[in-house]
Amino acid sequence: MMHPALQQTFAQRSALKIISGLNNFDQDRVAAVVSAADKGGATFVDIAADAELIQLVRQQTNLPICVSAVETDLLVMAVNAGADLIEIGNFDSFYAQGRQFSAAEVLELTRETRSHLPHIALSVTVPHILELDQQVQLAIDLVEAGADIIQTEGGTSSQPAHAGTLGLIEKAAPTLAAASEISRAVSVPVMCASGLSNVTAPLAIAAGAQGIGVGSAVNQLNSELAMIAVVRSLVEALQPASLLYEA
Repeated sequence: MMHPALQQTFAQRSALKIISGLNNFDQDRVAAVVSAADKGGATFVDIAADAELIQLVRQQTNLPICVSAVETDLLVMAVNAGADLIEIGNFDSFYAQGRQFSAAEVLELTRETRSHLPHIALSVTVPHILELDQQVQLAIDLVEAGADIIQTEGGTSSQPAHAGTLGLIEKAAPTLAAASEISRAVSVPVMCASGLSNVTAPLAIAAGAQGIGVGSAVNQLNSELAMIAVVRSLVEALQPASLLYEA
């Protein structure tokens, strides 16, 4: 079942997920990211699958808590610990290790997870390493397997050739392309993530996404004030798009 706050922001095409990192188990760092997400006006947070982290974040914020993992057992644990929704994905942290996820593997993990957790809201990331037509087909198959949200990625596959605004658009291009194609093929909300900024957030919505996910642009900063500023800039960037869809 989808959290009411998420339903509303998806309908307004203004959902903002702040990601602390699938492999980030540093309680102080996670707490700082969550605090910035809360104070900056994000819709929900995405944290690692760890019961203590979930309890910590639950005491810290009323924002919906998403937990990311690539193992069903960890996702079951997270739900039992109080997660509001779960995510199969945030694969970026694995690519540097040479670990890749095939369409078949992601689909099987989705089916296995759904069989153990039939009622929790489930988001699944489509790996950017797949060709675009394969990403679209996987998204269709994932929805049939029970995914409630599809997330796109692509930050690690982009190679910006320029600085400034042009570079930000180049960095976001792969995930924007995936969001455009996938949003036309599925009826569930699409989250656009990887390599996004306040410049490209509105482009994600224009491409068909109902929301965006942002990680390193926030969680790599060393100051909570700086994190809050980035979150607020993202919220503001999404507002014109949400007002357009309310009109």
